[in-house]
Amino acid sequence: MAQNDRIVSFEDEKLIVVDKEDNILGYKTKMECHEGEGILHRAFSIFIFNDENQLLIQKRSDSKQLWPQYWSNSCCSHPRKGETVEEASYRRLKEELGIETPLKFLFKFQYTAPYKNVGSENEMCSVLVGRSNHSIAPNKNEIEEWKYVEREELDNDMEENPADYTPWFKMEWERIKKEYWKEI
Repeated sequence: MAQNDRIVSFEDEKLIVVDKEDNILGYKTKMECHEGEGILHRAFSIFIFNDENQLLIQKRSDSKQLWPQYWSNSCCSHPRKGETVEEASYRRLKEELGIETPLKFLFKFQYTAPYKNVGSENEMCSVLVGRSNHSIAPNKNEIEEWKYVEREELDNDMEENPADYTPWFKMEWERIKKEYWKEI
């Protein structure tokens, strides 16, 4: 398994602050957006499936400020100031997983999730899906582990061990199964 260790995420990178209709209000640092109850900002979550319809999931690095060592969807991050969600999602796939593949937008939703006394997610999150059988080159600063899982295996483990998964992943996975599974 190839691995890279380039630092690709910075506390001072400028994120896009939005209102509940996703209109841009300005820009704040990643750190500012995640402090306390969080400031609503744009984000994205990517779900990568292989040709066997298995989902690529990752365990977040221990160095992550929010939800370290939790299992999550294939890739997630934020567009930076001057970037579209589409541009940022392709950038992040390459930086985090070392792959390139076409992505399809599924839906957008707003959620908040506090993490202990550390900070919160408060995001307007676009959810995208793609397919890839390429070899993964995980960025060790972002990803502790990764694996492909069958839908049933993931559903069973989420039910038995819900505390092992990030809150956004659980919300997105439920909606994908209910509303978008035929598109997968």
